[in-house]
Formats: sequence, C-alpha cells, structure tokens
Amino acid sequence: MTSLISRINNLSATLERADWLVPTLARFLFAAILAVYFVNAGLTKLGDGLAGLWTPSTGAYAQIFPKAFEAVGYDSDQLGVFHWAVAVAGTWAEFLLPALIVLGLLTRLAALGMIGFVFVQSLTDIYGHGQSGEIGAWFDRFPDAIMMDQRALWVFLLVVLVIKGAGPFSFDRALRARTA
Repeated sequence: MTSLISRINNLSATLERADWLVPTLARFLFAAILAVYFVNAGLTKLGDGLAGLWTPSTGAYAQIFPKAFEAVGYDSDQLGVFHWAVAVAGTWAEFLLPALIVLGLLTRLAALGMIGFVFVQSLTDIYGHGQSGEIGAWFDRFPDAIMMDQRALWVFLLVVLVIKGAGPFSFDRALRARTA
C-alpha cells in the first residue's frame, strides 16, 4: 500500500511540474472546437468584396441587432453609426481574437476579449433572438444546454488562458524571451 501511495505522490508531483500542459491544451482545444465556429460566424457578417471588411452584410445586422434591424424594415441604411461600428467591431473580433489565441499572441488580452464576446453573444441570443428556451440550467440532468452549459465551458477554457497565459509554444513566450 505504501508503494502505491508513493507512486501516486510521484505522479502528482510530476503533473504539478507540467505547467506547460494546461495552457497548451487549452489553446489546442480552443482551436479544435471554437476557432472555426467563430471564423465562420464572422464570414456570415462580411459584406461583398474587400469593402465588406468595413461594410457589414445585412446578416451582420440581423444577427447582432435583430430587433432594431426589424424595426427599420431590414434597411441597414436606417441604422446609425453606433450600429455600424458595433457590427464592424464584432465581425473583426470574430476573426482577430480567435487568431490571436491560436497563435498565442496577446493571449490573455484576446481571451479576456473572447469572454466579453461570449457574454454579449449570449445576451443577444437570449434577448435579441428570443432564445430563452435555450438557456438551460446548471445542476440539472441535461448537460447540453447551449447557454448555461456549453458557454460556461467555453468561458472556463478562456479563463484558463487569462490566468495561465499561452504556454511555451506561443508568440507570447517568444516575445517575452526576446525582451528578457
């Protein structure tokens, strides 16, 4: 029994020294599970051609401001500068923040931005799109509610990156080593 406890303690000590594992795995899982989701969502918001980078599609307004867009008869020209700025910033965020996280560049800041993005996205889904039936509840027997369950796991993954950083295989580490 003492030998088993000793082996468990040795394994635990080894795992505790593996500081590189958690942030590296968090970035890998973000890339594997969420990055493509956010990039595809961003693509639905781009307007036509190169100008689409600063001229959002009608889909952008429908997704980000569903009630306001409906109120103006789905005519984006009737929306103000605020709506345009939020649509453009939201679209760019769906490309830039995941790319920064995957590359491990400004990872803590990008992960913090993504946490805010997921929060706003969830509020828009609930109040703007009326998806209150999708909220779900914690501590119930259903582990797949889109809002409470899935997005809590997304945010946890991002919190790991805010706290731990990008890990050793990142531009953040390379830049830090270069300036040290």
